[in-house]
Amino acid sequence: MELNEHFENQKHEWESALQVNAPTEQPIQVNPKALERMMAKRQKMLPLEDYVAGILKGDIVILSKAITLVESSLPEHQKMAQDIISACLPYSGNAIRLGITGVPGAGKSTFIEALGMELSRKGHRLAVLAIDPSSQRSKGSILGDKTRMEELSQQRNVYIRPSASAGTLGGVARKTREAIILCEAAGFDTIFVETVGVGQSEIAVYSMVDFFLLILIGGAGDELQGIKRGIMEMADGIVVNKADGDNVQRANRAMAEVKNAVHLFPLAESGQPVNVMTCSALTHHNVPEVWQMVTEHVENIRKSGYLAKKRAKQDVQTMFDSIEQTLRSDFYENSLIKDMITLTENDVREKRVSAYIAAQNLLEAYFNVLKK
Repeated sequence: MELNEHFENQKHEWESALQVNAPTEQPIQVNPKALERMMAKRQKMLPLEDYVAGILKGDIVILSKAITLVESSLPEHQKMAQDIISACLPYSGNAIRLGITGVPGAGKSTFIEALGMELSRKGHRLAVLAIDPSSQRSKGSILGDKTRMEELSQQRNVYIRPSASAGTLGGVARKTREAIILCEAAGFDTIFVETVGVGQSEIAVYSMVDFFLLILIGGAGDELQGIKRGIMEMADGIVVNKADGDNVQRANRAMAEVKNAVHLFPLAESGQPVNVMTCSALTHHNVPEVWQMVTEHVENIRKSGYLAKKRAKQDVQTMFDSIEQTLRSDFYENSLIKDMITLTENDVREKRVSAYIAAQNLLEAYFNVLKK
């Protein structure tokens, strides 16, 4: 009897252990904002009139959707994007376009947030765009900057947009120029174009802004060795950041060294001198003065007529960049060329044909396709 009771009790315990409890509600694993963006991308395109009307009203959602079309490589998206840009072009051109670059660790993101908050408090509408052709691999710079600009990104009159990361530098530059047009049409009176690191992307940013600002840090005597002279010559103003705490003396020494270096350069085409100053994005020291430097420079070149000349020159450069990017895309997306490239790559690796002859053969094949 006791044995039977033991088995009955054991059976009851097993059944309890195997019992399936009522399902519990699981937390959402996907970021709701990321999910919202993904769903927005899947939506059908709006009529052209809706995009244009929304942008001119300053609707951030519509503006973001339009920039997404600009960044898309789909032919139907590109067609709509160009129509939107053409419609918005007459309403653009009224903003101050500020390009910002600097050596790694110079505190660009902190500086942009400090200056952006200064402008936001003064009632400016600010758009921050980033240009980084390597972000598709690093996955860090652009989105990382956006998270570091936490306070600035919460301002209602500020729009922070990561740039398109795919494609060549020329493609990214072209998309950023188009994003500038849309942001200006949406009523933003100040555009920051941030570039990551010091390299070829600076040339692209310089070709689309009114004022090019270079940010350095204390110890610039060593830093200058890693900066190409061309980038220093492009700068309309130079700021030595992190002039706070124990670093003030080093920052002042760096400023003096930079001033000496700048004096060796020929006068800029604009006729304006290159101003050099220290600042601290952390303590806000000289941040308003940096903006004063920018606005005075832009006002001077506007009065002299150089700003209109510079923007016209930039528009011509945009035309050539667009031609190069379109030809490049059309070449690599051609089905015949895609097949030939695979075979030709093997021939070049195996030394059956030189790289120069291989390139010539591919181009001749492409041009023959165009003739048909």
